[in-house]
Amino acid sequence: MEYIWFMNKTLHALSEPNRMRIVELLRDGPLSVGDIAKRLRLQQPQASKHVKVLAEAGIAEVQVQANRRIYQLRPEPFRELENWVITYRHIWEEKFDRLEEYLQKLQGKQ
Repeated sequence: MEYIWFMNKTLHALSEPNRMRIVELLRDGPLSVGDIAKRLRLQQPQASKHVKVLAEAGIAEVQVQANRRIYQLRPEPFRELENWVITYRHIWEEKFDRLEEYLQKLQGKQ
């Protein structure tokens, strides 16, 4: 049950467009809240709110450097997401195989 809670929290945090944009920025490396706000043209309080949600969900972590907070992504939530998606891969592969067979039958009738 904890796994489902973890996935729900992660997916909920990523469901907001600005937070996804922040994740995309942090994929290239750590950034301060000020840098995030500037690059996304957000007010700093908005950016702070979004990175706080990402941190609470375990997606990002913060390092304090003097009076700056530097955020970076944590790899674990993304590994968990990947592992979850992989569990559905066989379903889609079976559907694509059936589609391919169906298309071949259609082509054979023409």
